[in-house]
Amino acid sequence: MSLIAFVGSVFSPYYAWALARNPATEAENHVAINVALYGAQGRRWTMTERSKASLRRSATELAIGPSRLHWDGQSLLIELDEISVPLPQRVRGRVRVWPRGLANFVTALDDGGRHRWGPIAPCARVEVELDKPGASWAGEAYLDSNEGDEPIDRPFTEWDWSRAGMKDGSTAVIYDVRQKNGRDRVVSRRFMPDGSSEAFSPPPRQPLPRTAWRINRTMRTDPYEPALVEQTLEDTPFYVRSVLQSGLLGERVTSVHETLNVPRVVARSTRLMLPWRMPRVR
Repeated sequence: MSLIAFVGSVFSPYYAWALARNPATEAENHVAINVALYGAQGRRWTMTERSKASLRRSATELAIGPSRLHWDGQSLLIELDEISVPLPQRVRGRVRVWPRGLANFVTALDDGGRHRWGPIAPCARVEVELDKPGASWAGEAYLDSNEGDEPIDRPFTEWDWSRAGMKDGSTAVIYDVRQKNGRDRVVSRRFMPDGSSEAFSPPPRQPLPRTAWRINRTMRTDPYEPALVEQTLEDTPFYVRSVLQSGLLGERVTSVHETLNVPRVVARSTRLMLPWRMPRVR
């Protein structure tokens, strides 16, 4: 399961068109909850974009339409009530994330410092109870945050991101970023269950097989430890999410891996297709 709450939906064609008309367009007028489900309960994808009238937020709550995220001081409760596309099927239920520790690490992803990333609970547990589709499970979880002061196509061309659970319960994250101008930036950091972290030297890049949409992707893996694609979860014209096997810090690990091709995001053909996956309502 992947769940993302957007204030200023970074992939939204509606937001891009609004910014082209008015650079002062409010991010709050383009909000969405993205839920992606995989597995025996069936695949679901929701990403209904809504206006500012559907947004409510405070220090402890973010509500977008009928769904909300609430921090109670110990855990993050996510109450979902969304409709999937292209087949309209309800995704309704509760997700609770229990951090083992809260992290306070934040770093810039670009030379200008206008795009930032930081984990919130890189080592966590999750409890999922879905009424629609009927499914429940518990397991490992990861929670982070991205923010930016400008559209992503200004500084970036692409990035590969991965996170892996290590044998000692820590989580290793690699952000491998390519910029339009300036050198590649690589953030490689290991987060402990208590929220502390330390940098590590990233291993070399290894090319991965191209996707069905002909997206190039790479994975940093220990020498002589080939990275293998175990499962492709999302394969789109500009973005791919996979489960990989690779070598990291002397261990054979399973990683969640994502590749974003930014020129594909802003291509006119992509933006004309996206409303089929990202409907907008008031």
